[in-house]
Amino acid sequence: MLTWLIILIVVVVVAYVAVVFNRLVRTRQMADEAWSGIDVQLKRRSDLVPNLVEAVKGYAAHERNVLDEVTQLRGAAQAVPINDVAARAQAEGALSAGLGRLIALSENYPDLKASANFLALQQQLSALEDDLQMARRYYNGAARNMNVMVQSFPSNLIAGMFGFAARPFFELADAAERAVPTVDLTAAR
Repeated sequence: MLTWLIILIVVVVVAYVAVVFNRLVRTRQMADEAWSGIDVQLKRRSDLVPNLVEAVKGYAAHERNVLDEVTQLRGAAQAVPINDVAARAQAEGALSAGLGRLIALSENYPDLKASANFLALQQQLSALEDDLQMARRYYNGAARNMNVMVQSFPSNLIAGMFGFAARPFFELADAAERAVPTVDLTAAR
């Protein structure tokens, strides 16, 4: 009888470990998928930057410092390792601020504001920022779920045994970096 009880306890413990391990794997995969979504949106935005810079260049040649700054910020954001969430958030926040300054230049150049190409690029940037915001929320939710599993008892014991770790949130340190670049499409009409 005692042997059967020990066997039953071992089977229950092994089954519990397997279930929790599988949940940890599932939440890790969801966090990886969510980070991939952010990366796709950041790549799309990064691909849009050269077009914005070129559109502004013709109208605002003496605003070279802003154009160069946005180009440098784009390069810096692309140079950050893909899995360094905190550094990526900081670099992308700086790029967002630079894009905001670039878009603000259009207020000084009525011909630029009226350019169909520039307006289309502004609309694309606005849509991308919305998509990026949704991707950030999804990633942070997936990271939260992973962190809860990694830090909660008793799943934290299994997470520790198998090397699961908490995920950092994709957040911007500076409040100014949190602001989405302002795109005023009504002023150009």
